[in-house]
Amino acid sequence: MFKHKQQNVLNVYCTAGYPTIDSTITVMQSLQDNGADLIELGMPYSDPLADGPVIQASSSIALANGMTIEKLFGQLKDFRHKITVPVVLMGYMNPVLQFGFEKFCQYAADCPVDGIILPDLPAYEFENEYREILQRYGLDFIFLVTPETSEERVRKLDSLSTGFLYAVSSSATTGGNTDFDAVEKYLQRLQSYQLTNPVLVGFGIKDKQTFDAACRYANGAIIGSAYIKALEGTNDVEEATRQFLASIVKQ
Repeated sequence: MFKHKQQNVLNVYCTAGYPTIDSTITVMQSLQDNGADLIELGMPYSDPLADGPVIQASSSIALANGMTIEKLFGQLKDFRHKITVPVVLMGYMNPVLQFGFEKFCQYAADCPVDGIILPDLPAYEFENEYREILQRYGLDFIFLVTPETSEERVRKLDSLSTGFLYAVSSSATTGGNTDFDAVEKYLQRLQSYQLTNPVLVGFGIKDKQTFDAACRYANGAIIGSAYIKALEGTNDVEEATRQFLASIVKQ
């Protein structure tokens, strides 16, 4: 997933089916064309535990637009003709289990996407029930760690993760304000562990300043709520994306 770029990796989160049901590929194409190195594609869910109000609202709109996992895989059917950057699906266990876990992995591999993030899948269940299925379909699985995660636990989750390790910058939900002095100490601690996977930082990354701060001690950062806000009410996804990403990746 990090073959071409190991540092200052910009991962942008977008919600499938937002702002309109047909926006998914347009949004992804716009992100790729304007500097995103990786796309985290959110599968909307009615009870997203880790997401703050902005992403929750985008999920609600996407669900009202008629977005489902089945419909998303239909949209992703030929997306690799246009999108070459790595793509990770982010969602929650309930809708994936309703769809069928192995069927979900099979569809994801057929697209193909590169990896999966399911924040509410416990490590124990992953090891004993789901890892073998994900491996069979060649999908990376990304675990999250927080400032409260012990060194032993961080090392365990690093050993289970493939692709990258998602370092949540604070224990709040996405989109909140983050104390970056505390974040830097936390990221320095993670750096001192010399982990196997690249580390990407998420939650509270919203502009060039916070992106650059996160990248000082990690391989890159994940922007979600700030980008979703940039798409609110726009009739021109491409232009809104271009303007937003230009403010992050400008020299």
